[in-house]
Amino acid sequence: MSTLFSLAGKVAVITGSSRGIGRAIAERMAEHGAKVVISSRKAEACEEVAAVLNARHGPDTALALAAHISRKEDLRRLVDETNARWGRIDVVVCNAATNPYYGPMSGISDEQFRKILENNVIANHWLIQMVLPQMVERRDGSVIIVSSIGGLRGSPVIGAYNISKAADLQLARNLAVEYGPHNVRVNCIAPGLVRTDFARALWEDPQRLQQVNTAVPLRRIGEPDEIAGAAVFLASQAGSFVTGQAIVVDGGATC
Repeated sequence: MSTLFSLAGKVAVITGSSRGIGRAIAERMAEHGAKVVISSRKAEACEEVAAVLNARHGPDTALALAAHISRKEDLRRLVDETNARWGRIDVVVCNAATNPYYGPMSGISDEQFRKILENNVIANHWLIQMVLPQMVERRDGSVIIVSSIGGLRGSPVIGAYNISKAADLQLARNLAVEYGPHNVRVNCIAPGLVRTDFARALWEDPQRLQQVNTAVPLRRIGEPDEIAGAAVFLASQAGSFVTGQAIVVDGGATC
């Protein structure tokens, strides 16, 4: 079983990995043998996480590369510098996302809506397209998009975010159809409410937290590390026959 989930010899680029779900995924992938690229907007935060992983797993385990997902040139540099350092990218985890608006759709500005769609969908498309050619050439690769169960249902307060996450689900399905013949797998992870800074507005709302704690079968919200296992599965040999899917990790909320 240890080899089934092994990521030895793999290189994984994980966006939004200086904290929260992205960091948990990077930590677990490194634990399973991967070399990981820690990327978010702030270089210092990336370097701190990379230093921890290099101390824990060896000096050539993690590389810190700051990048704004909204800037195509930053993503191009992210890919180029990873290739220059390690010569390949085997796994891409599109985890970074944004949600600048909390409230009903009637109150969202065009600028806010556009930013959500550009960062949460178009930026993922950009990064994935930059990495796919080498995966196709090797006939091997795993693309993982961190979506949300919000993409499966509506919301009175994060509607635009949910729309973007629904688009990510379809992005994965479409790419899975296009690149499956090249043995490149594309999947989504759809977390429920997880205790991250990003979702703080939701789990710090006592009423909403109480609703979750009483309605969800496991009677609690998730922790970042509980999402990481699904990413390791999808990146490893264990997930080699899985593509075009959305793996829901939500404590049973959607059942």
